Amino acid sequence: MAGQIEVARREGKGLVGRALFHLAALVYPPRCIACPSETDAPGALCAECWRQIEFISGPVCAQCGTPVEAGAPGQRLSCDSCALDPPPWRDGRAALIYGGAGRRVILQLKHGDRLDIAPTLASWLARAAPDLIDRADIVAPVPLHWSRLFRRRYNQSAELIRALVPPQKRGQDLLRRVKSTPLLDGKRRDERSSLLAEAIALGPHDVAGKSILLVDDVLTTGATLRACARILLTADAKEVNVLTLARVVRDKGA
Repeated sequence: MAGQIEVARREGKGLVGRALFHLAALVYPPRCIACPSETDAPGALCAECWRQIEFISGPVCAQCGTPVEAGAPGQRLSCDSCALDPPPWRDGRAALIYGGAGRRVILQLKHGDRLDIAPTLASWLARAAPDLIDRADIVAPVPLHWSRLFRRRYNQSAELIRALVPPQKRGQDLLRRVKSTPLLDGKRRDERSSLLAEAIALGPHDVAGKSILLVDDVLTTGATLRACARILLTADAKEVNVLTLARVVRDKGA
């Protein structure tokens, strides 16, 4: 309900949208963005969920944002995964570890129709990677196939971008998902790459010489982001960077 009211407030013209928004504020008290507990203000976490959120801070892998041990001053750090198989993009960041309340927050946005929490989550992205956002010419979401978009009614990554950057920086249709893919779990790396290479295409845009920032909700294996980055680099983008709300870290039990 909260997500639908937020859409009405944002897209409903004039008095109707504003009236629905204020009516919802009266009838539905603010609730935690990760659980049903009431909070003092909209877009906040309750005390228990706040304790469970693992925001990423300190030394991180330069390409995927995974926490790593500190190196020498000025050293570009890398996790074992990126050292063994470097992704095609230049820099990558994530705001939090995927798990606990962080996982619940993402599921609320992704499947719970909670578009009202997008501004809060976008503020976490902004804190995680202000430099990547500043130097991007275009900030683009990982695309959804039309069939999935029809079922979900929105692309959660595009909603994060809507709350993150001004319209002139948004590349909401920069990439298109032209083919639906099966679940990639259990697929070999080469199988995932082949499936995704055929599934994603560049829209009618010139990216030559431009810095592109790709945004997604969760970075797990990075297969989809790799496919997106390769397409953009093949089209002569100057650089591609990635920013995700959460990073799956295997030893965290995710």
